[in-house]
Amino acid sequence: MRKMVLDNIDKIISDTKEILKEHQLCDNCLGRLFATKLGLSSHKKLGNKIRNILRKKNTKSCYICKNLMSKLDLQLSKMLEMSNDYEFSSFLVGAILQPSILDRDDQIRSKFKLQGISSIKADVTREIGKRFGRKTRTKVNYQNPDIIFTLDFKNAECEIKPKPVFLSGRYTKNLRGIPQKQRPCKNCGGKGCYLCQFHGITEFDSVEGKIAKFLYERFGAQQAKITWIGSEDETSLVLGKGRPFFVKLANPHKRKARLGKKIQLGGVLIHDLKIITKIPSNVMKFRSRVEMEVQTENKIKPSQLKNLHKLEKQPISIYENSGKKSQKNIYDIRYKKKSSNCFSLFMKADGGVPLKRLANGSEVTPSLSSILENPCKCKHFDFYEIALTH
Repeated sequence: MRKMVLDNIDKIISDTKEILKEHQLCDNCLGRLFATKLGLSSHKKLGNKIRNILRKKNTKSCYICKNLMSKLDLQLSKMLEMSNDYEFSSFLVGAILQPSILDRDDQIRSKFKLQGISSIKADVTREIGKRFGRKTRTKVNYQNPDIIFTLDFKNAECEIKPKPVFLSGRYTKNLRGIPQKQRPCKNCGGKGCYLCQFHGITEFDSVEGKIAKFLYERFGAQQAKITWIGSEDETSLVLGKGRPFFVKLANPHKRKARLGKKIQLGGVLIHDLKIITKIPSNVMKFRSRVEMEVQTENKIKPSQLKNLHKLEKQPISIYENSGKKSQKNIYDIRYKKKSSNCFSLFMKADGGVPLKRLANGSEVTPSLSSILENPCKCKHFDFYEIALTH
């Protein structure tokens, strides 16, 4: 083993002499070319040791990096300043270098047949990552970092991108007149601009807006993208345990926040809001227990309403403008006559049944109108239960 190490050192000294005859290198770049062979981590110390053995003076300008490695503290200062407002325990650094630096690095490695060594870009990110980690007492994470820095040495810029925060919860809505979704910013169409403070929305008078505003304040996030498990009308109530939903928070400054079991947001109550590792990627199926208030064009008899049980015995075919057809099922039908041309319908239905179209028969077969042979219109519908099915 000792002989192998000595042989490696002799070869390194020989190769270094050949390289330095043609090109001047800084200690970082010189040590990087041979550190892997010796199993050493400090490129600068190795380069300095080789230089001392050869009794060579430090160069004023490194052929490969043009002294970039000695100027990393400037970018480190930017990283520290930008990350001051962010909460994180792990990070990753990426770098954009001048193409000419990469070309010279490749040229040296190819010309002198140096294999299995790290690139100049890897050395830059590794070195600045070590310094940043020591300063902030955080760790590099290559798989799932809390924040990612991109250092653009071409334009002397630094970009920070935090990992999204994901949450799940349920909401109930006990007031009519609150829409589920918020209208996007008129100026940017929801993409985010200065007018909407990059939120994508300017008002907060919907379920989406109320949830988003709360999360902006708690996590210092830029945007909240909500995945809904079903939808309701502005006039609908959402009762019981509530409607499940998932949130992806973009550009959060905080990663942790106190979230109570119940959060009152003015007509909307959030239940069991919690941070999760990711939003499920598969299509989530669910069933809803709903009450529809239906108005008929002609008078109805209680005996006619018995025909509604036919809906339990066959799939509901739903046709879309795109030509796509889907089938859903309806279960546990009950009804109550309220007047000569109005009744309430209680049922459990697969997620995705368009309730208003189920009433009037618009591209839905069978419908309430077709079964009762009486034109029907849904005045409003409320949800009493929304349960995920697996």
